[in-house]
Amino acid sequence: MIVHIPGILDGPELRYFREQLAQAPWIDGRETAGHQSSRVKRNQQLREASPLALDLGDRIVRGLERSPLFISAVLPQRVFPPLFNRYGVGMGFGLHVDNAIRELPGRAERIRTDVSATLFLSDPEEYVGGELIIEDLYGAHSVKLPAGDMVVYPASSLHRVTPIERGVRLASFFWIQSMIRDADKRRLLLELDLAMQQVARSGRDHPGLGSVRAQPCAQIALEASSEAETPEGAQRVSAASLRLTNCYHNLLRMFSEV
Repeated sequence: MIVHIPGILDGPELRYFREQLAQAPWIDGRETAGHQSSRVKRNQQLREASPLALDLGDRIVRGLERSPLFISAVLPQRVFPPLFNRYGVGMGFGLHVDNAIRELPGRAERIRTDVSATLFLSDPEEYVGGELIIEDLYGAHSVKLPAGDMVVYPASSLHRVTPIERGVRLASFFWIQSMIRDADKRRLLLELDLAMQQVARSGRDHPGLGSVRAQPCAQIALEASSEAETPEGAQRVSAASLRLTNCYHNLLRMFSEV
C-alpha cells in the first residue's frame, strides 16, 4: 500500500530546512550503503547522527505526530531517526531493497523496517528526473511530491530513484516499525478507519446509542452512509460508529505486536 501523506512540514519549517541544508557538509552516500546498494547508489547524505541531522529529524518526528493520516496508515511503534540525502545532476539510485533490520545509531537496539518513508524537501519544478519508482505486484509507481509531503510504502518493495537531469533533489528518508507487521493487515485497518471517519461525518453525536448488535463492519459502513437525514437516523449512525470502533479495536488487538 502506497500512501501520500501531505503537509508533514509547513512553509516556515521548509524554509528552515532549506537554509540549513544549503550549508550542510554532505558526504558520499555510498559510505552508508551495503554491498549491493553501493553498486547502484549515487547520491550524497548528511552524516548519520550529526547535530544537524538530529535537529531536523526531531522536527520531522514532531510533524509525524501531528498527522492523523500517518498514524492511521502506519500505526507506528518505532521510528528510525530520519536521514537526509541530496541528488545533483547525474545522480540516482538504482533498483534496490531496504535492509529488513537496522541498528539504531548509538544504541544497542534494532528496529524492524516494516514501512519506508520519503519526505520531499524540494518542489517538483525544482528538478528534472529524481522520481521515486516503487515496484509492487501491480507494476511500477512513480512518485514526485510537493515539498513537505511524504510517501509511505512497504519496506519490502523494490524501489529506485531516477537520475537527475537538471536541478537538485533534497529529501529525508527513514523507516518505521509498525505495531502491525503485515502490510495487508495495515491496509485493512486503514480502510476501516477511513470508513469510520465517513460514518462520523454523516451523522451527529447523540447521547443514546441504541442497541449494539453483531453486524459485519462493511455492512455497518454501507448502511450508516445513507442514514443521517432524521434524528432517528443520526442515532443509528452513532450506534453504527460505535460498532465500527469496536470492530477496529478488536482487529487491532488481534493483529498488533507490542
